[in-house]
Amino acid sequence: MNIAIIGSGYVGLVTGACFAEFGLKVTCVDKDEEKIARLEKGEIPIYEPGLEELIKKNREGGRLFFTTDIAHAIEDSLVIFIAVGTPPRGDGFADLSHVETVAETIADNMDGYKVIVTKSTVPVGTGARLREIIGNRLKENTDFDIVSNPEFLREGSAIEDFLHPNRVVIGTDSQQAAAILRDLYRPLYLIETPMVMTDIPTAEMVKYASNAFLATKISFINEVANLSEKVGANVQMVAKGMGLDKRIGSKFLHAGPGYGGSCFPKDVSALAQISGNHDYDFKIIKAVLDVNQRQRAFMIEKIEKVLGGFGGKRVAILGLSFKPNTDDMREAPSLPIIEALQKGGAKIVASDPVAVEEAKKVLIDVEYASDPYAAAEGADALILITEWNPFRNLDLEKIKERLKSPVFIDLRNVYEPKRMADFGFHYTSVGRPSYQADKED
Repeated sequence: MNIAIIGSGYVGLVTGACFAEFGLKVTCVDKDEEKIARLEKGEIPIYEPGLEELIKKNREGGRLFFTTDIAHAIEDSLVIFIAVGTPPRGDGFADLSHVETVAETIADNMDGYKVIVTKSTVPVGTGARLREIIGNRLKENTDFDIVSNPEFLREGSAIEDFLHPNRVVIGTDSQQAAAILRDLYRPLYLIETPMVMTDIPTAEMVKYASNAFLATKISFINEVANLSEKVGANVQMVAKGMGLDKRIGSKFLHAGPGYGGSCFPKDVSALAQISGNHDYDFKIIKAVLDVNQRQRAFMIEKIEKVLGGFGGKRVAILGLSFKPNTDDMREAPSLPIIEALQKGGAKIVASDPVAVEEAKKVLIDVEYASDPYAAAEGADALILITEWNPFRNLDLEKIKERLKSPVFIDLRNVYEPKRMADFGFHYTSVGRPSYQADKED
């Protein structure tokens, strides 16, 4: 079976490479000629562990192709996945202009029955909108089906998530389209992956509801962390006690500077907008958005209190991307924190294993260091923002020697407060008691 993936960004590349791994012939399409040229040379425009190797393997196996010729890809494929971006508009609603443009192009080039699948995260009702656009634009009476097949890929572990998913959601009102999608995902039946077969609006809602719920867990534990600081509790132990309850689970109960990335901020905002458009006051979602913004402000206040102001300070930042194992800077917590420090007069030196080039596109007047020890050299304080593995087991004596002042602010609760105090650090974390170098046990 031949399939086309329109949009060769993060979701499109991972989806295409993994379907090719299933043995299908996959053509990834993008209008960006430079991107396609780089992909044909084996140059991957994003950082995702294992993706470069998977693309190379399936390119050499004759299963994965890249092109800017969207018309040929549509004509040559039975199933067409739409995987273009749906960035937030000014009002928070998802911008569907790219999706709608692709739908028009598909209609202009259909030469027979096609299954058109939305992989992009789209608001409820988009499937019906695409059916209307394509149906009205077709020059001949050609059959087609619309399917919603939302992606649940975590940046940094996307290939594992595709090849060994928790579930696959397929929304369609067509038995023929459902059978074709089942056939595409046949390798997952062998590992007994749950398949949720439903209608299109429900499948579209599953994606938003899932991300909004995970964002809610993050915001909830951050609220608990803020209260824990006031009452003298340890949020890590609170989260452990909560997470051992199987009804709650331990995932996404890690206090910190708030969620970021390309999905949670956009999808939570979009769900709030969808609710408003349907005259429903989704109070929890509004609170999640508010808490996440407020958490960034709390982190800045925490840092300012520890440093006694930002003016004239040299501050080392460890971790720039919104999470480990990605170079994605979209909505990264590091951005508002660095900007606030700079506005207050601080000089920033930063280190990140892979995100420096992306960070340079959105940050100004930042010095970049090759490693955490170079970043710490002569700094008045060190702030750990993104918990990359290389930052989880630092040589603390070496860090302390290089710092001008032994101030360590850990916004991810990577280190043990008592151990840090024993090393002589003035250590501050999130939702846990603060320890100073001279504090007795």
